[in-house]
Amino acid sequence: MSIDCKKTLDDFVAYIVFEKGLSKNTVLAYKTDISKFISFAEKKQISLENFEHSDITDFLWEMKTKNLKPRSICRLMESLKQFYKFLNSEDLIKNNPTLYLASIRIPESLPGMLDFAEVNLLLNSISDDDEMHIRNKAMVELLYAAGLRVSELVNLKFSNINLKDCFLRIIGKGSKERLIPFGNKAKNFINIYLRRRKPASAKDDYVFISRLGKKLSRIEFWRQLKNIAKNAGIAKNITPHTLRHSFASHLLKGGADIRFVQEMLGHNSIATTQIYTHLDRDKIIQQHKEFHPRG
Repeated sequence: MSIDCKKTLDDFVAYIVFEKGLSKNTVLAYKTDISKFISFAEKKQISLENFEHSDITDFLWEMKTKNLKPRSICRLMESLKQFYKFLNSEDLIKNNPTLYLASIRIPESLPGMLDFAEVNLLLNSISDDDEMHIRNKAMVELLYAAGLRVSELVNLKFSNINLKDCFLRIIGKGSKERLIPFGNKAKNFINIYLRRRKPASAKDDYVFISRLGKKLSRIEFWRQLKNIAKNAGIAKNITPHTLRHSFASHLLKGGADIRFVQEMLGHNSIATTQIYTHLDRDKIIQQHKEFHPRG
């Protein structure tokens, strides 16, 4: 009997949600990847239990011809590996065609970031003439002050924030909890915003809300940030993650311990945090050339 693809996909999603504890975004990415794989299987008329290693590579090659970036292909491979591990654990397959799937080495790329002057320019360019501008200023200040992911920022609730002692309680990827301090500037602008803020209409009382009193979406905040950067005259492509990258880099430049920064960012591995230690490589090279006797 061949595997029921729809039921199996639903079971796999339930598995990575309830047993693996993956974040909503990761679950959505895995579900999207496996849906593409199932469509490929149906097109090729190959049942999931009969897939071989060569069929997997054919699928990956087809995805590559659709101009997927190396990072997306790498995630696709990880989705397939997790999916076939699940099938194997449920005794739905005998052989795992992803077992010897080689990992793609993704070229190291340094994250985009702002320098100190650009961060100040960005923050100082936000006016405080109405509730929405004050909200935006408070959000950008907090994003930079605490190095949050944008999903953590827009989902922030009053139960997660301690304004008296200036710290946040964040439930991040994989339901991992972390406590993050923030400074007085962010605190002051949050307090100003809360004094002007209209009551929320949503059942869940989110800190940052739209004009209609509902939770602000990630896309809407991204648009607001784009407009703020444009008005500030900053030509760089700025996203909410740019402020997170800047937060990490500026802490390390200031002498913060890398393990402290790792904890603040919520990284499982210190290797993920270490990329920020390489941001000054051009400056290091320039200093070597200028001051080394044989530079």
